[in-house]
Amino acid sequence: MAIKIWHQSFTVLGNLPAYEERLRKHIDKIVRPDTEVVLHGMHPKTYETEYPGHDLRFNLLYALHANQFVLGALAAQEQGYDAYAISTIPDPLLLEIRSALDIPVVGYGESSMHLSCLYGRKFGILTFIEEQLPFMADKVAAHGLSARFAGIRHVGFTFDDLLANFNDPAPLIRQFEESARALIKEGADVIIPGEVPMGVTMAAHGVRRVDNVPLLDGLGATMKMAETMVDLRRSVGLEVSRGTCYTASPPPERVTELLALYGHDRLAPGRDAS
Repeated sequence: MAIKIWHQSFTVLGNLPAYEERLRKHIDKIVRPDTEVVLHGMHPKTYETEYPGHDLRFNLLYALHANQFVLGALAAQEQGYDAYAISTIPDPLLLEIRSALDIPVVGYGESSMHLSCLYGRKFGILTFIEEQLPFMADKVAAHGLSARFAGIRHVGFTFDDLLANFNDPAPLIRQFEESARALIKEGADVIIPGEVPMGVTMAAHGVRRVDNVPLLDGLGATMKMAETMVDLRRSVGLEVSRGTCYTASPPPERVTELLALYGHDRLAPGRDAS
């Protein structure tokens, strides 16, 4: 039976056609033939003055942007999608979104970190944003995986650098491998490229291992986890816990009411925020 997944990026995909095309090709290689993945980005006006790597250095701006992930999730369920996939390693409001939806909700960070534990003893993360190192370490702890975590490092280049070298990333690949080797020396035996553009670029150019250590394809992990959770829901009725305040489902009408109160509803997918 076919599966339809809502993919939610932290970028404005309409501004990045080459990256969107690479993303599309990579996803099509990963998912089953009868799985449809529909790509969604942030509202077109989100980054009129800055871009993700600049805003995500600041926890408050990250939190403000996270509201769009809620809106996308609600739209996914309303429109009949089978799963909602957060395609960024910080997993904005993952637990909160999971509490509000009946369909499976998966996150790039959570999926990558847990799956990496099946391929090695300790994983390490490379990231575009140096200021996010402690933030991501806290995310690892929140997933209960500190004992399986070798550390996190800045990869040595930024998202802007990747865009500037998109068609010829050889120097960035060498830098990536150098940074990965530093993590390997610190105990990592699985490497997670810390954002989708980094991971998809490595995959597109055939970089699957550094020395004898595998790279964990976070986008692949996210898409396959989404398919698996849909399969389990359909086959054995497995659904998310509703046992605590973290997972209890809020009344939908109250969610709608508060989104309108705070003005977030005007940013819902397909709406003009002018």
